[in-house]
Amino acid sequence: MDGVVRPLDAFRAQFPALERIVYLDTATVAPGARPVVRALRQVLDEWERGECSSRAWDAAGLEARTQFARLINAPAEAVALIGSASEGAAMIGASLPPGRVVVGEREFRSNLFPWLALEERGFRLTLVPAKDGVVSTEALVRAIDQETVLVAVSAVQFAHGYRVRLEEVAARAHASGALLFVDATQAVGALAFDVQRLQPDALVAHGYKWLLCPRGAAWLYVAPHWLPRVRPLAPSWRSAADPYAHLSGGPYVLPSDARKLDLSPAWFSWVGARAALALLLDLPLAQVEARCLELADHFRQEARRLGAELVPTEEPSHVLGLVSDDPQRLQAALAAGGVLTSARDRYLRLGFHAFNNEADVERALEALRGALR
Repeated sequence: MDGVVRPLDAFRAQFPALERIVYLDTATVAPGARPVVRALRQVLDEWERGECSSRAWDAAGLEARTQFARLINAPAEAVALIGSASEGAAMIGASLPPGRVVVGEREFRSNLFPWLALEERGFRLTLVPAKDGVVSTEALVRAIDQETVLVAVSAVQFAHGYRVRLEEVAARAHASGALLFVDATQAVGALAFDVQRLQPDALVAHGYKWLLCPRGAAWLYVAPHWLPRVRPLAPSWRSAADPYAHLSGGPYVLPSDARKLDLSPAWFSWVGARAALALLLDLPLAQVEARCLELADHFRQEARRLGAELVPTEEPSHVLGLVSDDPQRLQAALAAGGVLTSARDRYLRLGFHAFNNEADVERALEALRGALR
């Protein structure tokens, strides 16, 4: 060892939980990082002392808008501050022209129920069936036709980490005149994401997983060509160009950018979000993705050698699923060995962030070896 503290090693040191356990459950919720917890404690202390500054707390969300925009290579003017992924989906759904929506049948419900609800308004839904537990690129592309107005897809499937080739889905959707909605909750923060390259029409991400935020901070990106068509889901004082200029009375005039879609902020969530995104943006983002994918690939290869059945892949993923008749048993067995994972449907789910390392992989494999005996 040369004694040099490298960025990802310093990043790992910000998570006290990793001193006790191997944490492979960020796909459920991220462990608390020191700067994030410190920011939350500071604001709680301010609140307790009565030193309340709503303007200062509000400013955290405004900064987090710019930070998230940097992470996805978008203009900040195209990013709205919301509270959950389903709110973003519902906002886009409320602004769609009549037609057909294509979505995988096994999507997480925050990226499914908002589209199913459109049937009450006369929309037609095509639920693309899963084969062997996954909805493939080919299946999604085949389902898109000239009557499709929107294709909704997760960048990374929540239950087992499967990734479709988003560029192909985007190309087919746009060639058919359809919009592309991407739920990037399980991607941004671990994987590089560039909306200028992918060209989604809308993208949503909740921050409490790979973005390391408290729950309650989420973002909605809307492409500039579609933004004029999207209306606020719940117009409020935050819908004004300058929310603090006038707190009562009209007129109801919306700004021309994504601020019109902002929802009233849960202040403390955004204070934590600002600290979390600052922590991520201090890292070389290419190294973050490389670390996540390398660790997951190492585990995947060795788990197969142990006889585990894994969900197949189209694209490399930092989240993976082991197929099991009793994933809860496997989850409990790994937890007994100090390795935290999650059970989803028929899968033991493991996710690797850049704070994980090779020692985590080896401990997880050792625990899995014992569980499979």
